[in-house]
Amino acid sequence: MRPRGDDETVALRAVDAHPADQTVMLRKVEPDQDADPTTPPGGRAARRKAAQGVGKRAGRHGSRARRGTAEADDGRPAEGAGGARPRTRMEAKRAARASKDSPGVVASRVVGELFITLGVVMLLFVTYQLWWTNIRAHQQANGAANNLQKKWDESGDNRDPGTFSPGQGFAILYIPKLDVKAPIAEGIDKHKVLDRGMVGHYGKSPLKTAMPWDKKGNFALAGHRNTHGEPFRYINRLKPGDEIVIETQSRYYTYAMSSILPQTPPSNTGVIKPVPPGSGFTGPGRYITLTTCTPEFTSTYRMIVWGKMVDERPRSKGKPDALVE
Repeated sequence: MRPRGDDETVALRAVDAHPADQTVMLRKVEPDQDADPTTPPGGRAARRKAAQGVGKRAGRHGSRARRGTAEADDGRPAEGAGGARPRTRMEAKRAARASKDSPGVVASRVVGELFITLGVVMLLFVTYQLWWTNIRAHQQANGAANNLQKKWDESGDNRDPGTFSPGQGFAILYIPKLDVKAPIAEGIDKHKVLDRGMVGHYGKSPLKTAMPWDKKGNFALAGHRNTHGEPFRYINRLKPGDEIVIETQSRYYTYAMSSILPQTPPSNTGVIKPVPPGSGFTGPGRYITLTTCTPEFTSTYRMIVWGKMVDERPRSKGKPDALVE
């Protein structure tokens, strides 16, 4: 496409038949201000060439003018002297979000944040129950067992006392197969005994049971299966003949595991009777009963393990074979 020329060029190309009329029209046309006022010497060809040069210059000026107009109209607001301060990028995003968020979106966001918070709280609680309570209970139980043995060694009286106050430690339980060592305290109070990693003795009516040094009876104990030291976590792995040892101030009492009741209601207190039904024992003797919760991480039912005393020896003669590595 040819560049658009000025009026003089158009006139030259529009009239071809009468040269005389062309000359008249040239005289009537006002010269372009951008054109060179000096008439180029020569004939018609020279003048045509000069006119084309003027048209090209005019086209360039027009392009610059159009670009200037486009830049002025690009839609960007000009800041006046009294105009408001322009928004920052963050302010613009907040304003856009506020204008777009519907009540439903806001409610969904709040519910989502609540679920996230609840999930974090539950995770912390599970961590506390499964990890921290075990660490703390192990520390407390080990400290109680060591203090008890130290007290026995320092005391000159080797007789086992007849009664103990609630929460007072009086013996130590060993289950070699499970690598369990836990102090035994009087009573089955959750906060004073069981949650401290200790094993509790059923010593209060109507659930009062015998002591190891009694000539007949059932020495019944309770312990956590999960959390808080979990001393009875794996008693379901015991097999007939596995040793259970009780250490007191004066003696060691060794029992052999005889039978297990995998599940029974918590109300079945017959399992700790002097001759427990279902244990396989047919008459009075010196027995031991371990009770704990089942299934794991619940307290719906109770698991029961029974054993029968097979050895008794003075503490002064050293550990029984079950405790000798």
